[in-house]
Amino acid sequence: MQDTALLVLPLPIMTALLGGAIAALILRLDLGSRSATVLFAFLFALLSFSSLLVGLRFGYGLEQVVLIQRTSPLLVGPLLYLGFAAFVIPKERFSRAVLLHLSIAFIVIVIVLLSPRPIYALDWVITLSYLFYLVGLWRLWRRGPDYLIHAYFDVSQRVSNWMLRGMVLLSVILLFDTVIALDFMLNEGRNAKTLISLASIPFFIGLLAFIFVLPSMMSAPRAKSEALLQGERDNNVKLEHEARELLMSTQLYLELDLSVQRLSRRLHVTARALSVAINRTQDMNVSQYVNRFRMEHAADLLRGTDESVAKVMAQSGFLTRSNFYREFQRVYGCSPAAYRKGK
Repeated sequence: MQDTALLVLPLPIMTALLGGAIAALILRLDLGSRSATVLFAFLFALLSFSSLLVGLRFGYGLEQVVLIQRTSPLLVGPLLYLGFAAFVIPKERFSRAVLLHLSIAFIVIVIVLLSPRPIYALDWVITLSYLFYLVGLWRLWRRGPDYLIHAYFDVSQRVSNWMLRGMVLLSVILLFDTVIALDFMLNEGRNAKTLISLASIPFFIGLLAFIFVLPSMMSAPRAKSEALLQGERDNNVKLEHEARELLMSTQLYLELDLSVQRLSRRLHVTARALSVAINRTQDMNVSQYVNRFRMEHAADLLRGTDESVAKVMAQSGFLTRSNFYREFQRVYGCSPAAYRKGK
């Protein structure tokens, strides 16, 4: 057991130092969203802090840190998810998302810290948190790079790839945390140091590999000339104007099966070029852009006809009632019925 302790002690401490260095380097990244950069830096700082606590607890026997060490993983899932969500969620809604996800994690942490008795279900709450955010990350990733509206065009594919790696990281943490929790449940933690040793080795190697990748990410192609950037902006403005003209003249937005691929074919451009143009000029994705036209059409019908809300929804290109009501509330700040009554 003494040999195992010697293995456990350096690795978590070394991992903590490496994680702290990565957190500092990440703050220098420029991927298009400053919020994402800050959240990822906080994530690696948290992982560094957690590794330090593990080293102090299992290497030096400092049980005083056990509560903080056991509750800090509750923040891993939210920070990882929000870091990538910062590239997807419109800016006006993102602050609410941050408040919601982090508040829930902090409330659970406070409850555990203030509880007079140990909360034995904590490990399973952490497991459920990991699973919840794995699903959330998968839903973000499956949308594809076109939905990363706040990522620079030339790094959006790279961000999408790192989202996939983030899911792998969260899955590995989930696996090892579950195994360690089971050991405490079944064996009173007699194998904890060995398990932590095994977990620390691949984690340390992964961080070491990541720190060598970071310089290439920090030197991402941001050094374009001002003339080239202005040319790109002009092209994006022109393409967005053409999309608007097409949608308005043909009312294509009323078609239920309208997709970014179909719209881009009508404009004789690639789906990616259209997505970038909408993202850069309107700060939204193509789906939200099309829904804006649908909302204006629905508002006109509510003001000028006596059609039921259900018929207005169907005539405005929406397939589901929930999507229609959610979008209407987001755009106009009230329900369709309240909007009609107010007008």
